[in-house]
Amino acid sequence: MSTPEPAPTGIDEQLERVRATYERVGPREAYAAVEAGAALLVDTRYQALRERDGLIPGALVVERNELEWRLDPLGSHRTPAATGHDVRWIVLCNEGYASSLAVDSLRRLGLHRATDLVGGFQAWKAAGLPVAAAAA
Repeated sequence: MSTPEPAPTGIDEQLERVRATYERVGPREAYAAVEAGAALLVDTRYQALRERDGLIPGALVVERNELEWRLDPLGSHRTPAATGHDVRWIVLCNEGYASSLAVDSLRRLGLHRATDLVGGFQAWKAAGLPVAAAAA
């Protein structure tokens, strides 16, 4: 006897379910945490968006398709900043949607302090926080 498949859910319901499992941070809170050395900011936007809108100084750029491999402290392709499961990663995308799904994946890898930036890069920029032009 097989177990029935769960009913399909839409992306809005999935985002709501995922976001209910952790506390997201706003731009000013993220900035303060990074400045205090209490968190690392990870920019997952693709290159065209970074070129168009700019970069956040000090943010680690890891495109979404590489994220788990680069942040997993047990992974062979990890970034040097991936020193353990207790690192507080603040993931950002362009507007704060894809980053929530990325955090869900990171948390399943044991990165229990991972969170994301409400509103993504666009909220950071709108808050007047530092943005640098992308190198040509």
